[in-house]
Amino acid sequence: MRLFHILLLPLCLLFAQVGPGAGLLANMGPKMDDYKCGLNGGLCYYSPCPEPTESYGHCYRGRARCCA
Repeated sequence: MRLFHILLLPLCLLFAQVGPGAGLLANMGPKMDDYKCGLNGGLCYYSPCPEPTESYGHCYRGRARCCA
């Protein structure tokens, strides 16, 4: 029983940081812009889009372009 409590404590600390959505697990999901870019057949580039492709969105929180 003591082992269960020892294993449960780190799990609770991961979920309950300062406030809701501020825990360590909040940033572990897929990044929405990057995920949508990949679903649409695009790739994220920090440089300008290659010649046959066009930019139609942003990736990495606006730091890169989504090219398709």
